[in-house]
Amino acid sequence: MYLCTQIHKNRNVMRRILLVFVALTATMLASADNYLNQEPLKLEVPEMKAELSTPAELTFDSPAAASPEKKKWRPDFDFFKSKTNPGVKPYRFIDDMTFVGIPLFVAGLAIKGDKAMFRVNNKNGKQNTQLLTGFKTGIDDYTQFFGPAMVVGLKLGGYEGRSDWPRLLASSLMSYAIMAGLVNGIKYTAKEMRPDGSTANSWPSGHTATAFVGATLLHKEYGLTRSPWWSVAGYGVATATGVMRVLNNRHWVSDVMSGAGIGILSGELGYALCDLLFRGKGLLRNDLVFNSEKPSFFSISMGIGLGGKNIDFRTYDILNRDKYRAYIDVDSNEKDASIEFRAATVVDAEGAYFFNKYIGVGGRFRVRAMSAKSFGQYADISTEDGSATWAMMVGSVYEEADETLNMAAAMQGGAPVTVSSGIVQSDHLAEFTASAGLYLNIPLSKHFSLGTKLLLGRSFTQELDIDGYVEGNVKDINYDIWMRDGKVYKDPDTGIPAFFLNDPVNTGERYVDQWDYLTLGASSSTSWGTGISLTYRYKSNFSWKLFCDYDYTEKDFTMTVNPLHYMQKALTPNAYGLISNPMVSPYHAMLDPIVYKKKKNMNYFTIGLSFLVNL
Repeated sequence: MYLCTQIHKNRNVMRRILLVFVALTATMLASADNYLNQEPLKLEVPEMKAELSTPAELTFDSPAAASPEKKKWRPDFDFFKSKTNPGVKPYRFIDDMTFVGIPLFVAGLAIKGDKAMFRVNNKNGKQNTQLLTGFKTGIDDYTQFFGPAMVVGLKLGGYEGRSDWPRLLASSLMSYAIMAGLVNGIKYTAKEMRPDGSTANSWPSGHTATAFVGATLLHKEYGLTRSPWWSVAGYGVATATGVMRVLNNRHWVSDVMSGAGIGILSGELGYALCDLLFRGKGLLRNDLVFNSEKPSFFSISMGIGLGGKNIDFRTYDILNRDKYRAYIDVDSNEKDASIEFRAATVVDAEGAYFFNKYIGVGGRFRVRAMSAKSFGQYADISTEDGSATWAMMVGSVYEEADETLNMAAAMQGGAPVTVSSGIVQSDHLAEFTASAGLYLNIPLSKHFSLGTKLLLGRSFTQELDIDGYVEGNVKDINYDIWMRDGKVYKDPDTGIPAFFLNDPVNTGERYVDQWDYLTLGASSSTSWGTGISLTYRYKSNFSWKLFCDYDYTEKDFTMTVNPLHYMQKALTPNAYGLISNPMVSPYHAMLDPIVYKKKKNMNYFTIGLSFLVNL
């Protein structure tokens, strides 16, 4: 029974398998009928043509070039071999011209009449009726060549720039030739005297022009094609070169501004003319392309500072005025001392990050150097004045005191002051301001935009400093004093003790003294700033900006004048003790420094040009 049941089940399974096989066979036959009328497949073999070709030269930015198996690094000494990389777009004449050098040159021309007073060198026997700054650095003689040195070094090292060697050399030679012709043609036509009075070829500055031509070369070759920070380095060092020429007392601010303008314009003209001569030949790299629409930037700037050009002190600004009442009208409102300044040199480093096209935040570091144009009565500390002042201090109040002293000095072995001069350690107030705040931008077109800012910061000032220098013969002085009833007799009208000068005695010793004759400084203060600017975006990642800034700060200025410090060395301790005694000398207070202090609101305007790297 069990066996019959198993046979019956197996028959049912076999019957189901047979039905499925028949169904699959029928389906495959039906599908095959669909292909009976189709054309047979044909295999087409493309025509092969053998030809020789030279692979394109690889650039260091391509992945293949980065692989040492495909191209190894090597220096470039192919000075006379012309080569052009494929795919590099030729430049038009106008592509290399921004003309920003023109406003710089005009700005220097506009302020050319604003001169300083340091023209007479007190050395080599010249009388020092005006002061000569003692600041000197030779760094600017070398930094003027920073740009071309970097370009040649990078090129020799195999770091590919915009041009091959023949085109680079032609562009460089043409740029420097244009610069040399303009600078020397103007120098020997204008015949402008240098601030130190050395030669009449001051305007424009050749060092500054040379530095800015080199910066433009570095900008064209590597800033536009490799990294914008090469441009920042070039123009930053060129700006520092111009500032050092002013601080060295070799050039006026106007010379530097015009020199920078000529340098930039000459560099652009040199490259633009070579664009016409070479066209597409000798080009190795295209300009970098930056696609962000946000106007975020980093910039370096050079400008002319106007406003706040004099600091006046009156008698009521003297600290401890009663101390000087015997010989100064301390209650007067008249101007007692004044320092005048010429147009300032202003250098900025500035940057901002924009959240969109219109609003951003950023900061600025500004250095403002105001060089002195006049020190007023403090400029004249010649030997004659030194002797006369000495006579007044140690003599009586009578008019014949000066003559008596000079006659006695001649008889007793020499005048107490034989040489006196001023050495300017710093002829300018240097103000350092760090600010941060809101930046606003209004796009006008694809290339132009207006901007403004609202800044708050802190200002610090480095003082102006003149040293006094005196040589002479050490003297000893004795007085005869009238006594009455055991007390020093005083004139009933003037209250001045009655004393008489004995002949000065020469000790046979010499003295030399150098000290802080005059210092002018200011306390740190809060600074507010704003301004308006016009930006021209001539490349996707580079711009030039004309700006006019306004800055306001309230400062406490302190001026210390110490004209008679040398008396401590010119007299013996006994003689100095006599003239510093208020019972003997009515002028004892003059031996101490006179200190002025006043609060002044400073309104600064700055007009200048910025070089921007768009980030």
